[in-house]
Amino acid sequence: MPKPAVSEVWDRANESNFFKLLSAETLVVVLIGPGGVGKGTVARRLLELDSRLWLSRSWTTREPRPTESGNEYFFVTREVFDDAISRDFFCEWADFHGNLYGTPRPHPPHGRDVVLEIEVVGARQVRERDAHAVIFLLTAPTMELLEKRLRGRGDHEEHIARRLESTRHEVENGRELADFEVVNDDVERASREILSILEGLRQSRRIPS
Repeated sequence: MPKPAVSEVWDRANESNFFKLLSAETLVVVLIGPGGVGKGTVARRLLELDSRLWLSRSWTTREPRPTESGNEYFFVTREVFDDAISRDFFCEWADFHGNLYGTPRPHPPHGRDVVLEIEVVGARQVRERDAHAVIFLLTAPTMELLEKRLRGRGDHEEHIARRLESTRHEVENGRELADFEVVNDDVERASREILSILEGLRQSRRIPS
């Protein structure tokens, strides 16, 4: 799949108002977890279940997987990504297993809360920018299931091995950072557990201090 030219990507970014800073009134929901844990699947289900959520689409320099449609990320060249870094375009970015991943500064529609599906390193940057961001660590019930999910999404063997090797480190760091840990043993159950927590946080925001 060909990657877009620099001008095309910047046009899309400007149209989406990504350059605007995070709103202080917006609840920022961060999903982190090891590769294969199902962050993307859970994020999509959250949006289906709750119309008040808005997913900020990240950028990456990696190639699309065989199982991806191309809409999961903005797939860009390293040249484009490096240019974006120089412009302070991202609210977070990270170099992970040789590929760059980053989240543009989101500007959601009025009244919507932001969902970020990112790596642990990026989540630390978000926390530095927004101390009130709510970070969820997704974990798998077993390592065997995690490996099965990685293989099921069409990753190369070398990538699977690297991902599995870094899993324990990611989970340990994620637990230090996360506000909540949710086991993704079932997408529906895990998604509804997250939504239940978010609803409680929204209600607490409406109660005057």
